[in-house]
Amino acid sequence: MTTDRWTAEQAHDWNSRIGWLVGCNFSPSTAGNQLEMWQSETFDIETISKELEWAAEIGMNTIRLYLHDLLFTESPDNFLERIETVLSIAESNGIGVVPVLFDGVWNPKPRLGVQREPAPRLHNSMWVQSPGSEIFYDRSRWPGLRDYVQKVIGKFQDDSRVIAWDLFNEPDQVDTVTLTLGSRDEKIKTATELVSQVFNWGREISPSQPLTVGIWEYNTEWQPAENTLNELILDRSDIISFHCYEPREKLTAVIESLKTYGRPLLCTEWLARTAGSTVDLLEVFAEHGVGAINWGFVDGRTQTRFPWRSWTEPVTDEEPWFHELLHRDGSPYDVKEVETFRRLTSLHT
Repeated sequence: MTTDRWTAEQAHDWNSRIGWLVGCNFSPSTAGNQLEMWQSETFDIETISKELEWAAEIGMNTIRLYLHDLLFTESPDNFLERIETVLSIAESNGIGVVPVLFDGVWNPKPRLGVQREPAPRLHNSMWVQSPGSEIFYDRSRWPGLRDYVQKVIGKFQDDSRVIAWDLFNEPDQVDTVTLTLGSRDEKIKTATELVSQVFNWGREISPSQPLTVGIWEYNTEWQPAENTLNELILDRSDIISFHCYEPREKLTAVIESLKTYGRPLLCTEWLARTAGSTVDLLEVFAEHGVGAINWGFVDGRTQTRFPWRSWTEPVTDEEPWFHELLHRDGSPYDVKEVETFRRLTSLHT
């Protein structure tokens, strides 16, 4: 039996306890995707520890952390142990974790084992979807995902190191698979059904942390795009999470639009310098009391210092950084940016 969505009062109580969340989408610089981060052969505790120390040093108190269903399917106990390890490392640095269970972006054909090398200067060239398209578009295989969702949430359902559960990242994002099926509408329809199931599975566990799925697409008025998936997300999320890679005026419009839903707001992706989403926008999040988790931290195998357009045209090493804050030696890309993080987090956290 599923329990109900949190009331707005419960969500605001959680928000008052948790305070202002500031952090990054975290993948160690030595991992190019979720599988490379977590698989035993490439699980790099040393780098994870070092880079989370750096995150704490600039004032971060939160990371958003991508998991993957194939890792659980392969070896549930080992995967849960590795999650425990990372939670402990994060806690030792005063950092809480927002795990992401599924992801609808980039390569729809994930495979366990040795991952291919990143293509030169190509943004997120190794990243993989979860579940892969073979499962995503085959409803008969969805029940197999229930055990993953419920065992992971159930293991950490009362764990104070887990801040919230982000159930599915951009589940309807455009990819080549939708093109072969004829339209993006098919992915939106399928995603709506699957996300509804994932919410149900999470509700059955009834964790002490909120459940959420992020809004990432907007209309010309900077309100959530009107489709069945966004309607479901806004109706079932305990807190409203969202992505916004826009400049100040548009970011402010998105925040004002989402405030009308009467729940705490958490931006789980932002920072795209050459698109106008720059570090000074941390001031906007602070002013509105909106949690801010930027994309990326240390330049590495994800190569997300290069822009999205690297998929459609060549870019050079001299390209201004798109995401990421630090070089691999821990030095900042821009000293003023790091000072902004330290200043605002010292004032507001």
